[in-house]
Amino acid sequence: MITNYRFGELVYQGKSYNKDLIIMKSPNGEEIIPNWWRKEGHLLQIEDLKEVFKIRPAFLIIGTGASGVMKIDEKVKNMAKELGITLEEYPTPKAVERFNELLKTDVSIAGAFHLTC
Repeated sequence: MITNYRFGELVYQGKSYNKDLIIMKSPNGEEIIPNWWRKEGHLLQIEDLKEVFKIRPAFLIIGTGASGVMKIDEKVKNMAKELGITLEEYPTPKAVERFNELLKTDVSIAGAFHLTC
């Protein structure tokens, strides 16, 4: 569970992360991709989520930053739809809340979190 988020920091399972990250959880286990970099910092593109699309979670929650500055390319939304992934995007504080809600269920989930802006 994400126990804390503030501008530039996210705490997940007791560990603090100060750079953007992806958290993936499925019945097969959990994977964290720390220091997540995108091709273009404030534009999320398909190649930025290749690991997420490989596992095809039921939900992909995207945290677009504290103020929602990061934009999502329409191709990302289309790819998620084609793969049967429910994509939800929120400013990161709300994305953290939604991720934690889904984490309490048995669905497979990925959260891609931009921690600043």
